[in-house]
Amino acid sequence: MSAAAFSVFDLSRFEKAAPEERRKLGSEVDEICRATGFLAISGHSVPRETIDGVWNAAHDFFDLPQETKDGVRAPYPGYPYGYLGSGTEALAKSKGVDTPPDLKESFNGGPLKVPDGLIDPEALAFCYAETIWPVEPDGFVEAWKAYYAAMEDLAARIMRVFAVALDLPEDFFQKSIDAPVSALRALNYPEMSVPPKPGQLRAGAHTDYGSLTILLPQEGSRGLEIFTPEGEWREVPPVPGAFVINIGDLMARWTNDRWVSTLHRVVNADGSAARRQSLAFFHQPNWHAEIACLDTCLAPGETPRYEPVLSGPYLMSKFQATVKPAA
Repeated sequence: MSAAAFSVFDLSRFEKAAPEERRKLGSEVDEICRATGFLAISGHSVPRETIDGVWNAAHDFFDLPQETKDGVRAPYPGYPYGYLGSGTEALAKSKGVDTPPDLKESFNGGPLKVPDGLIDPEALAFCYAETIWPVEPDGFVEAWKAYYAAMEDLAARIMRVFAVALDLPEDFFQKSIDAPVSALRALNYPEMSVPPKPGQLRAGAHTDYGSLTILLPQEGSRGLEIFTPEGEWREVPPVPGAFVINIGDLMARWTNDRWVSTLHRVVNADGSAARRQSLAFFHQPNWHAEIACLDTCLAPGETPRYEPVLSGPYLMSKFQATVKPAA
């Protein structure tokens, strides 16, 4: 899949359009999400300095000595935030596939504030658990929070496009995402100096769990692949100046599988054993948001394929399936 063949959607064009034009652009997004569930978003208006700030901060964090990074390590298996070192996660296990641990390390952070009045103990212990912030590099926390806020805003704007694409009022999803339990993950795939174990990838084949993911891959990098409807793995190239968006499991459930939560992975691409970095923002509806089949996604006589689920508990169960148990 070349960059030219990968669907790119100009968000600014949608936001400036009149209602009739918005419906036409929404239909384009509907077709893309039915086919692959992956597209690139240009015209997003996220400031370059916000992107560069967090990108450089993450790069400098991963360059720190291992013992320094371990100082902000997640305190126990299943804790969602802080540093996760290599060998602690195998994403393919979320799909029931047993593989060696993924060849990556990550830093993870959750929502920037807890909603007023939230008392659910599981929500407070999981999605609203404290992010374990590093002391260095300088400016890391400020850069991270600025980017997180920008991604939260961008995700809400994309959800407005999705509503139009699904023949819903533009603000339909707002009530489900006004206190999202989203997470931001900085990923580092270290240079591979030794061959991987059989079946071991940089990130095992998985689908994402929430409504959508906003991915910023390293320019010129290789290895991200999607599983196509034709049954083939196909590489997804970075698109300069754009974010890569993919549909998550909850959006597939909302749409009764009209939209695809596409299986994807990061492989050890031939000739690409070099270090690779990316940023992934996992947009997740409110903890108590019920995800049930949308009326506009049911044909006459058709029934929902899935029972309703709550966003937060669904996320928690999927995340914990990927974590390597304590020895």
